[in-house]
Amino acid sequence: MTFGDQGMPYGPPDPYAQWAAEQERIRAHRSRRTRRAVTAGTGVVLAAAIAAGAALCTGGDDNDDSAAAPAASTAPRSGAATPAPSVDVDVPRTPTALPSLLARPVIRPEQAFPRTSVRLKDGSRYTRVDLATTTDCARGMSQELAQLIEQGEECSRLTAALFTDHDRRSQVTVSVLSFRRVEDASRVFMMASMNPVTYQVVSLDPPPAAGLPTVPPGSAGVFRRVMTVRSVVFAGGQWGDGSETGEAELTRQTEGLLRYVNDTVAAYEEGKT
Repeated sequence: MTFGDQGMPYGPPDPYAQWAAEQERIRAHRSRRTRRAVTAGTGVVLAAAIAAGAALCTGGDDNDDSAAAPAASTAPRSGAATPAPSVDVDVPRTPTALPSLLARPVIRPEQAFPRTSVRLKDGSRYTRVDLATTTDCARGMSQELAQLIEQGEECSRLTAALFTDHDRRSQVTVSVLSFRRVEDASRVFMMASMNPVTYQVVSLDPPPAAGLPTVPPGSAGVFRRVMTVRSVVFAGGQWGDGSETGEAELTRQTEGLLRYVNDTVAAYEEGKT
């Protein structure tokens, strides 16, 4: 269905105003996204964390997306978004196989998300309840992220899938943002890791047929990201009822699904599938 509210990180309540205001601004500037039905396929992960590395940004230190974001005024921001800073990215020691890897077509939706039912290595089960894809990537992200992308070549494709757990309590959106050039993916990964509140993709709202509630705006959530060869994979998890408890379990589910999709995307981009 439609891209929905991104939520706020777990932590003290101060970040809510900044996060909620950002989401309202995204909604105001975003047109309805293009939906497309897709069928099954295969997919998967590349270990070429070229400029930023392919390690999961799992909580703790400066990249803890469950901790408090910078404090903000309770009044919503108005006016145009602050222009994205100019970011130059070099690609050091690129693998000799990189040119041939980048010659492969960008991963398709049915390759990134080949199954409607997913069982992870820990035995947990999830159902994919929605899938959306577009080549107009700005429809599913913040203005700042769109402006950052404009510093390089445009995004090739944005594909997002919404998962829920066996108890149908969680809602985890995993998004694959793919580029033609490695340096453009690296730029996005770097800035999104440093400031996940500003440089964000937007979560999917569940379709009516899924029978799931829409997460209340401003609800707490867990947000992670990882980089493959030419894609940045984002994951955002929230409880459907907006609960602010159960952070550890929500983190486990969000990171598990991120690893699963990351493995699929990277394997495809490495030419292993």
